Formats: sequence, structure tokens, C-alpha cells
Amino acid sequence: MITYDWNCKTVDAYVETGGNDDVVYNVHWIVTGTTTEEGKEYSATNIGTQALNIDDITNFIPFDQLTNDEVVSWTQAAMGAEQVAAIETNIADAINLEINPVSITLTIGEPAPPVE
Repeated sequence: MITYDWNCKTVDAYVETGGNDDVVYNVHWIVTGTTTEEGKEYSATNIGTQALNIDDITNFIPFDQLTNDEVVSWTQAAMGAEQVAAIETNIADAINLEINPVSITLTIGEPAPPVE
């Protein structure tokens, strides 16, 4: 089972807009998936940014009260379920290729790496 960690702690914010200070409008996200197979940990990461719609802010949360969980929920809502699933599927595919590689890099004149 792959565990996904969404890090949405780095953001771009307007100093002031609509009467509010430090208004988050863009999120720099990092999603890391990890799993353990036969005692060995595997992981893969995707990164990107997601713009947030700030046209109609209700229930403004001051920046010093924001949590990663809150910003993750905003980010995933802005992306939509299909894009969230695509990001996590991409990570799962990368981990599965690490566990069960279909190609390797070899150097002529050097021994092949041991098969695990």
C-alpha cells in the first residue's frame, strides 16, 4: 500500500487584496508516495504549482493560522479529483517500476548489477 504525503507549505501570496493581508493565490505542492516491499522502502515524488481562485473569498483564514492540511484541501479542490488521482497514479507507477524495473542502465566493460 502506498502512502501519499501532500506538502503544500510553500505558497505565493498577495501582500494585500480585498481588504485581507497575505492572501494565498498559488501553491507549490510536493507529493511523495512511499511503500515498503520485503523490508525495503520505495518512494517517488511529483512537484508542481496550483493557482487558487481568490475572486470570492469567504471565511478568510489569516496566514499565521493556516495549516498544511487546509492548504492541501484548497489545492486538491482547485485541481479536481481527476488530476489528484492522476498525480497519485503517476507516483504509484514510478514506485512499481522501481520495484519491478523493465529497463536498467549498463556500462560496457563493467559487470551488470546484481538482480534483487
